[in-house]
Amino acid sequence: MSLYEIDQLAVEIAGKRLVQNVSLTVEAGQCTAIIGGSGSGKSLTCLTPFGLSPGIASGAMILDGIDLASADHQQLRNARSRLTGFVFQQPQTALTPHLTVGSQLQEAAMQAGSPRPSRKELALMLERVGLTRADERLDQFPHRLSGGERQRVMIAAAIAHHPKLLIADEPTSALDASLRAEIMDLLDELRAEHQLGMLLVSHDLASVEGHADQLVVMAKGRLVEKGATRTIITRPAKDYTRRLIAATPRLDEAPPKLGQPGEPLLETVDVGVEFPRPGWRSGKIRAVVNADIMIRQGESLALVGGSGSGKSTLGRAIAGIGPVTSGEIRWQGAPLPGRRQRNLAMRQLIQPVFQDPVASLDPQWRVEDIVSEPLRNLRPGLIAVDRSEMARQAMLEVDLTEDFLSRSPASLSGGQAQRVAIARAVIAAPQLLVLDEATSALDPLVGAEILDLLLRLQADNGLSLLFITHDVAAARRICHRIAVMEEGRIVESGAMQAVIEHPKHPATQRLVAAS
Repeated sequence: MSLYEIDQLAVEIAGKRLVQNVSLTVEAGQCTAIIGGSGSGKSLTCLTPFGLSPGIASGAMILDGIDLASADHQQLRNARSRLTGFVFQQPQTALTPHLTVGSQLQEAAMQAGSPRPSRKELALMLERVGLTRADERLDQFPHRLSGGERQRVMIAAAIAHHPKLLIADEPTSALDASLRAEIMDLLDELRAEHQLGMLLVSHDLASVEGHADQLVVMAKGRLVEKGATRTIITRPAKDYTRRLIAATPRLDEAPPKLGQPGEPLLETVDVGVEFPRPGWRSGKIRAVVNADIMIRQGESLALVGGSGSGKSTLGRAIAGIGPVTSGEIRWQGAPLPGRRQRNLAMRQLIQPVFQDPVASLDPQWRVEDIVSEPLRNLRPGLIAVDRSEMARQAMLEVDLTEDFLSRSPASLSGGQAQRVAIARAVIAAPQLLVLDEATSALDPLVGAEILDLLLRLQADNGLSLLFITHDVAAARRICHRIAVMEEGRIVESGAMQAVIEHPKHPATQRLVAAS
């Protein structure tokens, strides 16, 4: 008998069936991964049987001999506290902000009726998940930890009561590529050490294919296909799975054919960015240190690095929406003034596209108002009818019909919202787009569509792109060159393929290996 078995699961919310006819098994010591695009029902499938979603589940759901379908609230609570551990997508929101790490670990360890663990035992839990200075961490609050450290604390809490089943819902999507690999390796070690069964949810096929024993592919609330991971990857039976695999960027695929760049467009010379230390501490944080990059006309430069490396700070400085403490930014050889000194023509040259497509759009505005906003600021002489026509043309450029103009951001999917954000950027006819993790919040199918859109816009309009990302494989699909950042410094740069094939700096080697 399997550790956990689902047969013909269906999930309804407000009378609408969002998941149906899903069956899967999880064996002790093995990993079953559910993959699929956004809105495919992956998380509902994992969480609803345990009463952790607003949905109503039906079908057979058996965990270690316990029938979850017929369990009452108290029985479900006992199953969660004794047999199951949960690792959620956003550790920042899943951890209690006003409790120390030690308090939260203690609570997790005692939920199955176990005795209160000693401080030494709590420190050992943190050491087991790879955290240094474990005793010191016990007294820290979650906001003092990095994203990877918070995720490790959450994993420690999830296994503190020695569960039999670990449910990990997008446990690495909020992390950079290097940390993703580290967290997945850690989960593998814990699974082997404790004979944990693991049900893993992800839209990132590349990050799970080397770790999962079984794959379950979902789309639109239905099971598309399932089987051994290697079989599905090498011989997918369904068209949706084939498209999902093809959309996942890989470093071993054929190099893309990109256009020939022109003359130098933008250069940064010894650019530095500093921020005052928070609170009572004196001194400054050096977020960017002596950064030198160059982007040519019609060229795409990938600015890559781990979380906290300074790549977004440098991108914001270039776009004129962040400070520059030292150094110089040059446009076609001439110094570009600071953000407050740039005239309208200068502000039009560079436009940003942000990471979270939904959060970057004003929720109270219509799409037409959002897309045409740059025109009101950069071309104030335009009349309303001209702005409306230009907004319509911009929507067509990003492959959205004009009926989207009357919609609100809340009615858009992630991919549609990102297209609207790109339309807002290109309506001003810029020469350079600064794209900050423009595909990291999207599933592979939608992300691939956005990359194709950027390539087409570049070819049609002669755009230059600064593509900020932690995903080297995604950057390779559209970028001519790459610059790698670590601790605020550019540590390696060069032609994309040359750097990938022969990475010299350890930071580059880690990012390439993780991709």
